[in-house]
This record gives sequence, C-alpha cells and structure tokens, in this order.
Amino acid sequence: MRRDDAAGLEIVRLWQVQYPLSAARVKVEFCDLPGLALLDSLVGMEAAVLVDAIRSSAPPGTVIRLGPDELASFTPESASSHGWGIAETLHLGFSLYAWLAKCKITLFGIVGKDFELGAGLSPEVHSGVQKVVELIDREIQSLIN
Repeated sequence: MRRDDAAGLEIVRLWQVQYPLSAARVKVEFCDLPGLALLDSLVGMEAAVLVDAIRSSAPPGTVIRLGPDELASFTPESASSHGWGIAETLHLGFSLYAWLAKCKITLFGIVGKDFELGAGLSPEVHSGVQKVVELIDREIQSLIN
C-alpha cells in the first residue's frame, strides 16, 4: 500500500461496519486499482457511489463530492492518486458506452497527503474519514429510499 492511497478502501470498510443495514442493501466492490475494470463493475447499475483518495492542491483530508453533473470538473489538479483514475475512466466510458449515462454516479474523494510506500493513513486524512463515512451513508439512503 501507499499510505493515504488506502483511504477509499478504509472508508468503505468502516462504512460497512457502522452502517450494516445499509451495506446489506447494496452491492459493494473493492478495487485496489480499478482502471478500465471499473466500467465492467458499472454494467447494469442504476447508481454507483465511488470512493477514492485523490491528489489536489486542497489541504489533505479535504472531502470532495462530485455528482453526475460535476464529474466533468474533475481536473488533473484533483486527480485520483492512481495514474489512470476514476475520472479518466468515466470520461472514456461516457464517450464509448451510452448505457453509462443512465447510471447516477457520485464520487467521494478525500485529498491525500502521503502516497509513499508504507501502511497507515496520515493524520490529516484519518481525521476526514468519519465525515466521508457519514456522507456515503446519506448518499446511499437517498438512493435506496
């Protein structure tokens, strides 16, 4: 792992523990490096909530929520911590697959600080984790109710 790069995985795991009733009502997938495989995960979905660590000029630990209309504003300054991230994958998917436009996608990003080799989140990112967990559950509740 690359320290803060694990934030998305940690957030979803914590959400599952804190909100087991919500988690039982949705399909949850973990993707370490989703790349183009993300598009396969979205086939047939009406909605998706994605969570990822991102690089940005915003302070570490900052939470960014992008809805379907805002994903176009996800620029290289606020990119996934991976070389080929969620935003790039979705932009390609929207241009190739008409069915993807029918899926309501929301992306929660948390700005990372430390992407060097090692384990554990930086204190700044760790302090924002609970906020994202709560936002995810609110988003999911709005989709399933």
